[in-house]
Amino acid sequence: MGEGGGGGRPTSTRYANRMTTPRTLTPVDAIADAHLAESARLSPMEATTTGIVGHDDALDDLSPDGHAERADLYRGTLRSLANATPADDTDVVTIAAMRERLHLDIERYEAGEPLADLNNVASPLQSVRDVFDLMPTATLDHWHTIAQRLAAIPQALAGYRASLAYSAAKGLAPARRQVEIGVGQARDLAKSGSFFDTFAASPTTPAPTTPTPAHDDVPPLTLPSSLQHDLTQAATRAREAYAETADFLARELAPHAPEADAVGRDRYALASRFHIGAEVDLEETYQWGLEQLNQINQEMREVAAAIVRPGASLDEAQASLDRDPARRLRGPKALEEWMTEVSQEAMEALADVHFNIPEPARRLECLVAPTHTGVIYYTGPSEDFSRPGRMWWSIPEGVTELTTWKERTTVYHEGVPGHHLQVATTTYRAAELNRWRRLGCWVSGTGEGWALYAERLMDELGFLADPGDRFGMLDSQRLRAARVVFDIGLHLGLSCPGEWGGGRWDAAKGWDFLRANYSADDGFIRFELERYLGWPGQAPSYKVGQRLWEAARDAARARAGSAFSLKDFHDRALALGSVGLDVLAAALG
Repeated sequence: MGEGGGGGRPTSTRYANRMTTPRTLTPVDAIADAHLAESARLSPMEATTTGIVGHDDALDDLSPDGHAERADLYRGTLRSLANATPADDTDVVTIAAMRERLHLDIERYEAGEPLADLNNVASPLQSVRDVFDLMPTATLDHWHTIAQRLAAIPQALAGYRASLAYSAAKGLAPARRQVEIGVGQARDLAKSGSFFDTFAASPTTPAPTTPTPAHDDVPPLTLPSSLQHDLTQAATRAREAYAETADFLARELAPHAPEADAVGRDRYALASRFHIGAEVDLEETYQWGLEQLNQINQEMREVAAAIVRPGASLDEAQASLDRDPARRLRGPKALEEWMTEVSQEAMEALADVHFNIPEPARRLECLVAPTHTGVIYYTGPSEDFSRPGRMWWSIPEGVTELTTWKERTTVYHEGVPGHHLQVATTTYRAAELNRWRRLGCWVSGTGEGWALYAERLMDELGFLADPGDRFGMLDSQRLRAARVVFDIGLHLGLSCPGEWGGGRWDAAKGWDFLRANYSADDGFIRFELERYLGWPGQAPSYKVGQRLWEAARDAARARAGSAFSLKDFHDRALALGSVGLDVLAAALG
């Protein structure tokens, strides 16, 4: 099973002892933790997402004033860091990581990007709703808090509309395609019986969309009539606020929205640095993406020969796998059970052999999400692990079956050794890292790059020996390579290869390109295409991050020679947390 796979199962005593020997708090740690505390106050939604308690009753101030207040915090923290002297190597990394992140935060603010934030998957339009998925719901106090946050939605969305209007007046508006998608999403949430109504009713009448697989035997709460009334009224006002937002987007923002999807080189370069935590040569990365795509397709053809016959096409291999009844999952419950089984098997096989995994991080909940977007995602544990890490699977409307051959690698990506291992073990390191390093710093290139690295690693370690499962991993990898090509090519206006239409990239060429390079239904590919159009620089961070992770591992192996230990490399790398990739490479060097 690869390096470190033979012999007996070692204990984790060394890891446990090291983890319980705390560092002495330094002035740099104090600056970082004060920054995180103020960030949590200014962004209650991010506080909930990262598991910081005490802010669940509020939502962010999404108005221009709210953005300005957060920018003032970034500037103030940088002034404090300018006078800070590192006490140890951990402080050196903290200072470098904070400076990198905060300078980019300020640069993005001064460019107006946060105020113009609207896309199909990861903008305030979605996050105002999504944050409720992470709120505790076990007690009456929890539902009082939920009622307060629900009641805050009208003000939050009013601030969001004000920021979009302010930005549009300054000449920066999201593309028309993203505005139109936003109109549809807002109207869906505004409908009677949408998420807000079912969520507000779930304490007494569990809604079908409320994930409770771990609590099936827990009876629903019976709320006081006054609290249920408050929840119902707040849900109604939330729907009305989304209806108002839909009207604003359609009537006031759309006339200012550009037809072009591409954001251009300057905006894209800033977005790329933000998502990767490193500056890369975009044209070279584009060419590398094309090479990666060709290489992966060749690997897939070789696996297709093993699945069907020599010379079989990729479509024939996919059809063969789809027909296999042993690879089918029917219904949400079967999906949850299968995710749990696969993730637990991986946890048990990897812990103490290839990775050090503390006990609290060995709990991972696998849930079907209360939405139907088709997105698969991970949310980290709370700081005290009372809320565990969770893998969420949003099943599109009308989908009743899923196939395991293409999804096993996704479980590794979202769970162990992917996001859950990285995030939960970082959260656990309270004895070593300040709270900002553990909870407040997330760089997509590092986090998503690690998860994609984890997919390939599981192949290297022998967990994808089944040809179908390996075919699914490669299919996942080629999508990530394809979007490096399309994302950079479209937004920079680069030349499209002749086989995909020639000329400059546009959405229509991207549609044909993605359909040819990923085996998924048209609804999912449409969602992905719209995501790349509206969230520039984020999608390539996965594959670019994987590239830099693998380069860091190769450099460490070259330095250590025969003494190289993959387990020790992983432990050292994960101990740094999700810092930018330039900072990560310097720390590992």
